[in-house]
Amino acid sequence: MLDLSKARDRMVDVHLARRGVRDRNVLAAMREVPREKFVEPGFEEFAYEDGALPIGEGQTISQPYIVALMIEAAEVKPGDRVLEVGAGSGYAAAVMSRIAKSVHAIERHAALAEAATQRFDRLGYANIELRVGDGTKGWLEAAPFDAILVAAAGPSTPQALKDQLDVGGRLIIPVGEEPRNQRLLKITRTGGTTFEEEDLGAVMFVPLVGEQGWAENGSRSATNHLPGHVAGRSLPEMIAAAAERLPGFDDPAFGRLFDRFADRRVVLLGEASHGTSEFYRARAAITRHLIEKHGFTIVAVEADWPDAAAVDGYVRHRPARERAELPFQRFPTWMWRNTDVAAFTDWMRQHNEGVADPERQAGFYGLDIYNMRGSIAAVLAYLDKVDPEAAAVARERYGCLTPWQREPSTYGRAVLTAGYRKCEQAVIDQCRELLASRLEYTLQDGESFLDAAQNARLVASAERYYRIMYYGGAESWNLRDTHMFETLEHLLEARGPQSKAVVWAHNSHIGDARYTDMGAMRDELNIGQLCRERFGDQAALIGFGTHTGTVAAATDWDGDMEVKRVRPSHRDSYERLCHDAGVARFLLDLGRDEALRRRLLEPRLERFIGVIYRPDSELMSHYADASLPQQFDAFVWFDETQAVTPLGPEHVKPGVPDTYPFGL
Repeated sequence: MLDLSKARDRMVDVHLARRGVRDRNVLAAMREVPREKFVEPGFEEFAYEDGALPIGEGQTISQPYIVALMIEAAEVKPGDRVLEVGAGSGYAAAVMSRIAKSVHAIERHAALAEAATQRFDRLGYANIELRVGDGTKGWLEAAPFDAILVAAAGPSTPQALKDQLDVGGRLIIPVGEEPRNQRLLKITRTGGTTFEEEDLGAVMFVPLVGEQGWAENGSRSATNHLPGHVAGRSLPEMIAAAAERLPGFDDPAFGRLFDRFADRRVVLLGEASHGTSEFYRARAAITRHLIEKHGFTIVAVEADWPDAAAVDGYVRHRPARERAELPFQRFPTWMWRNTDVAAFTDWMRQHNEGVADPERQAGFYGLDIYNMRGSIAAVLAYLDKVDPEAAAVARERYGCLTPWQREPSTYGRAVLTAGYRKCEQAVIDQCRELLASRLEYTLQDGESFLDAAQNARLVASAERYYRIMYYGGAESWNLRDTHMFETLEHLLEARGPQSKAVVWAHNSHIGDARYTDMGAMRDELNIGQLCRERFGDQAALIGFGTHTGTVAAATDWDGDMEVKRVRPSHRDSYERLCHDAGVARFLLDLGRDEALRRRLLEPRLERFIGVIYRPDSELMSHYADASLPQQFDAFVWFDETQAVTPLGPEHVKPGVPDTYPFGL
């Protein structure tokens, strides 16, 4: 039997007290209540991580910090009578029962309510009474309450809950007409008809469903004076009705479906795996249309900058670099060395051949930070050409990185062992020199400066990334995505104020992290979030998904590529909803049908497959909670998909130019 008492203490000390929870009663109660008893079987060992976990009925148990924050804000104290709306697993009610005189809890899902009641009985928590019902109407027979906590967000504060507060009572509730603008409110009753309201900050909660909240279909309930839902329509039926069928990839109508996003400064196109042909082909079709018809000139991809620079030289008919190595030779090679990418870059080269003005040609750029060896080579090659003395200095400065250039992840191990940083300052100094010399270098070598300056930044970020990656946590991810976003900003600046970019990256990078476990539970950000914060409505975030099929992936990092069968999507996932809609290929515009959008807001599981795929542990390895209509502006669906085809000897083409990036 697992002994999780030490993990529970660590949760209180690290995730609660260290983050500002000060109420001794709250800390003591959360140190007492065994959270592992309130999660699904198999998830016990994760009970004391600061994250949400599934509890059935498509619901989750809130992260410990949010539970503590709300109880502290409600000022729950001994002798209080408390009402909780949205009991879920019963964990928050259990915590409050260790402080208050009595807790009344309401849960609208009967199965969850029954399971929670059984937990209370087993643990001997006799001062909790739970019933199934509409929490927006409160519990009039048990009122008034000293504190009311609501674990879901309504369009406004239900009047019934305010009326059931005792004078001096506190109501904690998330409220927001728009999910992106939810605020956690503290409402204190100061008299018979008077209340004070305090804004505690931005939050993200599931919808509060009920007579004085949202209707089941996501619209306001009738009592809130907006139309109710269409009776009898399931979520898959609503998705099917809103789905816009996708034609073939080569049909011009495919690209035209995305004209609605053509006025954006940045269009970000995701993928649910790094090895699915349909995702690459769809992104290529959309990008071709945006380049041809709407003047997009930047294709920025989740790839190493130096590797992508070799492709850019090919598509823009530039001379080959001296001593340049073939791109994409490092794991995972199939991610970019595949037939779909080769076909798209051939199209880009052909397109650019007919564009006389170099400023209007479409370029291919990398955003990612891993290829330290290639980046250093690119900087040195540039300096050799424009400033040999600076090149000699750079070689001396970069010399400290040399032992790890072939496999820079070992640098992280070396620093972790040695306990000091070896190269960061030298690399930063090099970046500063390049930036300070921008005008001079630009005059000498024109556009090539962008390549060398970017590579200098890349080396600095990569050194730090590999240094911290073994410590874990959000820092390494945040460093990576912040760097990718800054790279995108530099590209837009370099290509001019009218430039527009298409970004190709994984869903985990381009879907707004604030509305996934990444941001809500682990304080991680991503390029999609940063684009929304920087560009607002001028950024379009488009996710991709599939139900089943095959995928190119490895079992372990640096392992061999395998063609693996993708398991059918989990029953509690967004993917299963799309599959059950019965439409094989579609575009779902998440801003067009407000009722559907409201229905989809409640977080569900979403599948993420990277270069590693482990079907045997898929639920724990590849699913996370997300709120799809907040994460993306649109979603592209292919019910069954196929693995990409890696480039091999059989794909070698005769007569290609020296700059052809996919030779052997």
